[in-house]
Amino acid sequence: MRRVLYITGTRADYGLMRSTLKAIDARDDLELIVVVTGMHLMQEFGGTASEVEKDGFRTILVPTKFESDSRSAAPRFLGAFIQQLTDVVDRERPDEILLLGDRAEMLAGAIVGSYIGIPTFHVHGGDVSSTVDEHVRHAITKLSHHHLAATPRSAERIKMMGEEPWRIHTVGSPSLDGIDKVGRVSTEELVTLGLGEHEKYLMLGQHPVSDEALLSAEQIGGTIDALIEDGRRTLVVYPNADAGGRRMIEVIEKRCKPPQFILFKNLPRDRYLRLLSGASALVGNSSSGLVEAPSLGVPFVNVGTRQKGRERGENVIDVGYGKKEVLRGLDEIKRPGALERTRRCRNPYGDGHTGERIARLLSEMDLSPRTTQKTLSYTFIDGS
Repeated sequence: MRRVLYITGTRADYGLMRSTLKAIDARDDLELIVVVTGMHLMQEFGGTASEVEKDGFRTILVPTKFESDSRSAAPRFLGAFIQQLTDVVDRERPDEILLLGDRAEMLAGAIVGSYIGIPTFHVHGGDVSSTVDEHVRHAITKLSHHHLAATPRSAERIKMMGEEPWRIHTVGSPSLDGIDKVGRVSTEELVTLGLGEHEKYLMLGQHPVSDEALLSAEQIGGTIDALIEDGRRTLVVYPNADAGGRRMIEVIEKRCKPPQFILFKNLPRDRYLRLLSGASALVGNSSSGLVEAPSLGVPFVNVGTRQKGRERGENVIDVGYGKKEVLRGLDEIKRPGALERTRRCRNPYGDGHTGERIARLLSEMDLSPRTTQKTLSYTFIDGS
């Protein structure tokens, strides 16, 4: 039996990977261990470790947190987490490490796996985003041994980075698994929140951009200005713990007042998707606007630079920062044909069967020494 260690540091990555973790846990030839750290252990961001434990997986809590709102918080977290994760890996001796995306927790896992020589599988490598997230994602790719790309274009980018083709697998995005079974938001759920049965509402999900951390309060302020002028009720999901996140929370708590705004420190994934399914639009820069929203037929007003360059469907309207830009995006959604175009758009991120593909690869892939002995596979003009 192969022992698989997955690292989760946020409500977002865990919700996205939950169906994949269940697929791994269901196999007789795989044993799952979930390392829980970061935002999961921070009450100001919802303290979501209990949600992971509730799912019944074997969990190990590693008490490393983001201690401040500065850009130095991430490297400090990274250094502390690497030390503690190394102790966990030495003790548990996993056969494989599974990672997702571009966060510091995942970079730590890639570093530990690379130095100790544990085959490391990276989901959502090859994507394009912006700022430090872009660099970290590609660093994780170079440190990892198998690449579980969400789209063919991402797989091609990984190949262009010099990764050997046999290491690259196009599996889709795990966030689409089970999305068709979540169901639409019910009248009862809306009424419980204080919304009318047929009331049109928006959702706000905007996170800080690391390279723009000092502007985060101003950026979220411009979005809130637009939402206030728009006037529709808005469900607000708190930002993550990256540099600038606490500044954004201060603005949200100061300016997003009831009855127009309903605040959530955390939303379990299924509930988040149900509420998103009933929204007139998602506003902000959450990746769920690119990945999940197209499958739910929900428009996404994508604010600023965080998702610059990522693949997207026709549900996305790109706008800059500030009240006027966000209002422009909200107006564009109202144009004739916009909603119909969103509802029929193709989702570039897969077919909803990613978890079973990942579980099968973890069970079947070669773990011989060649797996961790990487070489570049560039082809030069002279053919060498």
